[in-house]
Amino acid sequence: MASRIRLEDRECPLSTTVQHVGEWWTLLILHDAFDGYTRFDQFQESLGISSSMLTTRLKTLVEDGLLERRPYQTNPVRHEYVLTELGHSLRPVIVTLAAWGNSRLPAAERSMILVDAHSGQEVEPVVVDARTGRRLDDSDDYVFAAGPAASDAMRGRYATRQGSPAQKA
Repeated sequence: MASRIRLEDRECPLSTTVQHVGEWWTLLILHDAFDGYTRFDQFQESLGISSSMLTTRLKTLVEDGLLERRPYQTNPVRHEYVLTELGHSLRPVIVTLAAWGNSRLPAAERSMILVDAHSGQEVEPVVVDARTGRRLDDSDDYVFAAGPAASDAMRGRYATRQGSPAQKA
């Protein structure tokens, strides 16, 4: 998937993230892993994915450090796929993607919703700034700016943005 990333985007965190999780099956496999699936046959049955595609996707998820392959049976040897800490850290992203999809559907057409495990009440996930608690969905209040490791091209991209912190620096 790296070949789909433009050379100038290799430093962009969005581009590099999409390289790891931007493939259709990858997100669905991770979703199943968050639901507790760990075994090849569980993923295959849940997703209706071909063995070869699932093998490829699981191998990539292990190589990317999102899943860990562990033996659970010795004769014959069989493995399970367990979320790593890095894999677990993607849960808020997937929850937010699902919530975005649900927000475009009438309530009666939602096949899956996020609920509080204790109360059973539906929750609406939002992305907020950890420091202030403010929602990040306002593109007037929150903008991207060049970071400390930004190349000249990246700095140029954000320096031309009116009112950006990069322009004021």
